[in-house]
Amino acid sequence: MKFSDKLRLLIEERSLTQKQVAQDLNIAPSTMGGYVQGMSQPDFETLKILANYFEVTSDYLLDIPCKKTNNALEEELLRVFRSIPDKNKSIYIEQGKAFIHKK
Repeated sequence: MKFSDKLRLLIEERSLTQKQVAQDLNIAPSTMGGYVQGMSQPDFETLKILANYFEVTSDYLLDIPCKKTNNALEEELLRVFRSIPDKNKSIYIEQGKAFIHKK
């Protein structure tokens, strides 16, 4: 998945707007729009800022596979789990376990 697609997904998952993210990070809205549309790429420092803001790794944003996971779906599952508020993580785990026992 391209950087722009991952960024768009992160913004949508958190019910944010591009403008809000741009304001939060002190980035020009037009620059953020360029990132989301795939017209431009952030520099290294901005990439780190975006990764910290969304609580993901720069490897995730750049679509570099994590060697600790077996595939992209597993990596996505881990990213989603990490983005869930702590109070809801046990519910997420129990729901996942329910899928194991379904036949």
